[in-house]
Amino acid sequence: MAVLKIAKLGNPILRKIAAPVDPRDIKSAEIQRLIDEMFETMYDEPGIGLAAPQVSRSIQLVVMGCEGEGGFPETVLINPSILYYGPHQVENWEGCLSVDGLRGKVTRPSVVRVKGLDRDGKTVDIEADGLYAVCIQHEMDHLIGKVFLDRMTDLSTLTQLHEFAQYWQKEQKEPATII
Repeated sequence: MAVLKIAKLGNPILRKIAAPVDPRDIKSAEIQRLIDEMFETMYDEPGIGLAAPQVSRSIQLVVMGCEGEGGFPETVLINPSILYYGPHQVENWEGCLSVDGLRGKVTRPSVVRVKGLDRDGKTVDIEADGLYAVCIQHEMDHLIGKVFLDRMTDLSTLTQLHEFAQYWQKEQKEPATII
């Protein structure tokens, strides 16, 4: 396996709509290797989610995982779609492996229900809340050419990482996670 190069903001692939994965290709060695390498890359950075466009593959594939309290299990979503957005919104600090050194507050639904295929090509239906719901929405945005900056409604919270740690991180109990 290998750690893959992360596409950074400005790379046109991050602004494209990703193509669906043919379900017949999911069990191929190529897709399985890509999934493994995406997990390796995500953990190496470190992050809690990674979408295929972020590693210069314009396909509908995301990997996620976050250990510890408030975390969520390793998840692979292929050709995902949101079935339901909860009525309540929450504001969280977000960062992105493709947007180096920046954090900003993003408001998103606190609960989502998503349907897609797993790494075996089986249908999964997940209802998520908390950080899991935020991560799903953040990664799925990459599949439609969006980054968290596009979802910010108040750019005054956009901050560089050093200043985030110095001035903003104190207001929250845990550090913001790079998605």
